[in-house]
Amino acid sequence: MLPLIRKRRDPRDLQGLAHVVLFSTLDAKEHRVVAGLLHERRYEQGEVIFDEGEDSQALYVVISGKVLICRQGEPETGKVAEIDPGRAFGELAILGGYRRSAQARAAQDCVLQTLSRRDFDGLAESHKAIALKITLQIARQLARQLREQTGVVSDLPL
Repeated sequence: MLPLIRKRRDPRDLQGLAHVVLFSTLDAKEHRVVAGLLHERRYEQGEVIFDEGEDSQALYVVISGKVLICRQGEPETGKVAEIDPGRAFGELAILGGYRRSAQARAAQDCVLQTLSRRDFDGLAESHKAIALKITLQIARQLARQLREQTGVVSDLPL
């Protein structure tokens, strides 16, 4: 079954963007710009979102439900992380189009928003300040993940 894809246009949907860590530093006008670039996708529990080794074309933001990041084909034994609502995953896609390093599956029925690398590149051309804010949030998220994975935990906020 192919996931439902829909552009986000309803202004009521913008309220949820403020709760997404990746977009938390944007103001209301900037949220509207970003919302115009996002595509909604729905996945049923257990459905594969992307596979390890695939070319990465977009980052994903969990709006509802949960996403499991795991070793390819090992959802039970190969769990790497679980992504909760308001969090992004697959961020390296918009920074350079790296291959996926793990598989992503819907741990529950979920609603995701995607931002493609192509749309992000266009955003960087037309709205540099917004792209910079998002890139800075990605850097903060990646730094936090690195600290957690290496066991270096600090009380200092990012």
